[in-house]
Amino acid sequence: QVQLVESGGGLVQPGGSLRLSCVASGIIFSINTMGWYRQAPGKERELVAFIIPGGNTNYADSVKGRFTVSRDNAKYTVYLQMNSLKPEDTAVYYCNAKRLGSNYWGQGTQVTVSS
Repeated sequence: QVQLVESGGGLVQPGGSLRLSCVASGIIFSINTMGWYRQAPGKERELVAFIIPGGNTNYADSVKGRFTVSRDNAKYTVYLQMNSLKPEDTAVYYCNAKRLGSNYWGQGTQVTVSS
């Protein structure tokens, strides 16, 4: 099993920044893609960004140019730097890791963008 623990959420004003972190533990060898999803109230969970071990990344159109995903393979940690935050970015953000065909999820961290 893989355990994922997120941190870094909180309340921020529009235009502000936050950095999310997610650390993987447990059976972590062969972890492939790591990334972030989010779920706003009344909406389905959606992909925000992901990164593969070699460093290639992919972003949702809504966050391109504002969010940056990165990872430290030695620490099995993935980060999400969020800049120029908007009220519509408000959601619970979930860390995701894929390993040998299975998906693993963190418990989620709340991000609220409001003045």
